[in-house]
Amino acid sequence: MVSEKIKIMNDQGLHLRPTNVLCQETLKYQCSIKIKIRDKEANAKSFLNVLAAQIKQGDEITLICDGEDEKEAMEAIKSLIENGLGEF
Repeated sequence: MVSEKIKIMNDQGLHLRPTNVLCQETLKYQCSIKIKIRDKEANAKSFLNVLAAQIKQGDEITLICDGEDEKEAMEAIKSLIENGLGEF
């Protein structure tokens, strides 16, 4: 299992478009991928779970990857988030 804290920089947080980009990327990996924020934990492979977490600009999330390709998943998803999920 690997985990890292990442700050969300998107102006409007994780609304429909960036959430879709995030979820499409997570589906490429076999490992389980979760997002922990405040007292919530969301399955990052579930569009509705991520939207329901109501992640806003400036929020710090903990990305947790657990499984055979966890390191590759972490690097790819972390990079995607840090680069604005297609919005920068």
